[in-house]
Amino acid sequence: MSSDDELAGRLRAGDQAALRVAYERHGAAVLYLAQRLLGNRADAEDVTQLTFVAAWTGRDGFDPQRGTMLGWLLGIARRKAVDRLRSAAREERKAETVAAHPATPVEDTPERIVDRLVVADELERLPEEQRRTLELAFFDDLTHPQIAAVTGLPLGTVKSHIRRGMANLRRRWEVDGAALGSRSAGPSRAL
Repeated sequence: MSSDDELAGRLRAGDQAALRVAYERHGAAVLYLAQRLLGNRADAEDVTQLTFVAAWTGRDGFDPQRGTMLGWLLGIARRKAVDRLRSAAREERKAETVAAHPATPVEDTPERIVDRLVVADELERLPEEQRRTLELAFFDDLTHPQIAAVTGLPLGTVKSHIRRGMANLRRRWEVDGAALGSRSAGPSRAL
């Protein structure tokens, strides 16, 4: 049986068997920590797997001079568990926000359907973060603080994305409107 220092050297060299040995040696401790932090066996198993994947991909970052392999693995596991908890909290806030503010049904007239299609087409042209915040604001009728809670973005960032997205849409519609206006003006002048 090799020491953790030898195991670390083999792991850093890309020896996949060393990863297996590290898992056999320290997997139970990682699983125990993850289960204590998350309180859920299935999530703890996922975090354990993520920990060893991260250890493999970040194996060059382990320095035996700074600590033990077990300490390094437990540090990775703790970060992965915290990420899982934060993600679950975001999803819970999102579900609460949506449940607290259900969308009110509106009658879909042909004009509304056409308007929604035009808006959806223009939204697709926006950068992802601007489009997402505008969709939450106008289609889901969420306030800026609610959008911040749902997306996990700071409130100022949400406001900036909405402001820039609206400016982009306005510029696009002004260009389209000018083009439509000149096309429709042409035939009317001929009359």
